[in-house]
Amino acid sequence: MSKYTYELEITASKESEAETKIKALTILASKLNANELEKLAHIVKNDPVKTALAKQALGV
Repeated sequence: MSKYTYELEITASKESEAETKIKALTILASKLNANELEKLAHIVKNDPVKTALAKQALGV
């Protein structure tokens, strides 16, 4: 599988939060395929009820 490099801007209140976000996104990208990531993003963007339920299940 090929590797690609991108320059990203992350919105965060401090640098440590931005680093945490990037690490989490990297893990998600490595464990989920493109279709799964796309569906996850769609739910987070468009379905606040499912997003709230997922956050509750995660304890956040």
